[in-house]
Amino acid sequence: MAKTIKLGQLIRKTHVKFCDFDGDKNLEVLGVSNIEGITRTTHKKSADLSNYLVIKPNSFAYNPYRINVGSIGLTPSAITGIVSPAYIVFQADEEKLIPEVLLDFLKSDEGLRQINRLARGTVRKALRYDDLCEIDFPNLSFAEQEQLVRRKAKLNTNREILLSEISHQETLLTKLKQAILQEAIQGKLTTDWRKENPDVEPAGQLLERIQKEKQRLIAEKKIRREKPLPSITPEEIPFEIPDSWDWCRLGDLCEKTGSGSTPRGGKTAYVSSGIPFLRSQNIYNDGVVLDSLVYIPEYTHTRMRGTVVYPRDVLLNITGGSIGRSAIVHDEFDEANINQHVSIIRPVERDMGQFVHKVLISSYFQNMIVEVQTGAGREGLPKNKMDRILIPTPSLDEQAAIIERVEALMDFCRQLETEIKHSRTHAENLLQTVLKEAFTSKTV
Repeated sequence: MAKTIKLGQLIRKTHVKFCDFDGDKNLEVLGVSNIEGITRTTHKKSADLSNYLVIKPNSFAYNPYRINVGSIGLTPSAITGIVSPAYIVFQADEEKLIPEVLLDFLKSDEGLRQINRLARGTVRKALRYDDLCEIDFPNLSFAEQEQLVRRKAKLNTNREILLSEISHQETLLTKLKQAILQEAIQGKLTTDWRKENPDVEPAGQLLERIQKEKQRLIAEKKIRREKPLPSITPEEIPFEIPDSWDWCRLGDLCEKTGSGSTPRGGKTAYVSSGIPFLRSQNIYNDGVVLDSLVYIPEYTHTRMRGTVVYPRDVLLNITGGSIGRSAIVHDEFDEANINQHVSIIRPVERDMGQFVHKVLISSYFQNMIVEVQTGAGREGLPKNKMDRILIPTPSLDEQAAIIERVEALMDFCRQLETEIKHSRTHAENLLQTVLKEAFTSKTV
């Protein structure tokens, strides 16, 4: 038996216009997606649907210009609808070919390879129906096709179980990372460290130095004097901390807190090179991400001196869906500016940035954001409320010890995360591996 058979021997084109259809006139308009296959759609190329094509159950439709990226679908057994006249509609000879098997083949690596080989056009390639018929389809017997469908169904069941377990592992890992941060900011990670280092100065002395330095900066007009923040009351304390630690408000720790702004002209103010302009999509808990980075010219940067970012600043997204994401700016980072959706948090004591960042990404601070954020239509974290959030504060030496231990534990979490990602990739590729075996063994 030949290894392959021309697909034209197993399919037939159907071309029934809606105006010629002797049946239900209330059919839904359907579209084709390379992800979802046949989908319901409200998008109509014309107010007049008379030339749209009727597509019956277990029929195929594809976009000739996008089938090379998998834009083909199979209608479910209970669906009849209409599709754009730009599509090609066809059916499989179900006595010889199981439609599900054909769909899998046409979306497989081998099927796409042949589609791209047979597509025609100079500017934009398209696969006509006659070209589709020239595809070499693996000459699988009907029994082999049924076996493949059964195997695929079993694999899908096992895959869903595996992916569910992987999702559970991802959830546990997220909880583990939050537990590490919470224990860090409560002093539980460094209980033994404090026993080994009993003579370290209490946090109160650090806070006194910070206040003196802040007053000096105000006197020298390097920073602005702001309205004093209210004293901390016992009722506000969210959890216990070690005796050598102290509570303070975020605003009292910083020489600057506040958001940036968008330069005049919006997107038209951006240039191809110049000073980096950081937006909320650049701020992630693991650091500043330079993908989709935009730039502003030097003269705009000069006018926006109040929004300049420096190394060891902490950045916090304060609006939108990414509210609460935070990044610390590393020492090697050059100057940049931020937009109005990001806040600079600049500790007076620059060595506190790493610890402050851990507090900001902890579940404690994230929950506080939820409690205090405000905004009409777009939730946000205003400066006056952000500055009042309480920060647990250890000595600088203990902060360094905390960062070291958190990073070691997070390295372990990253290793687990990599293993989980590999497991997810393997699970998602199981089906494609089986289909590749079935199709390429017959066509090569």
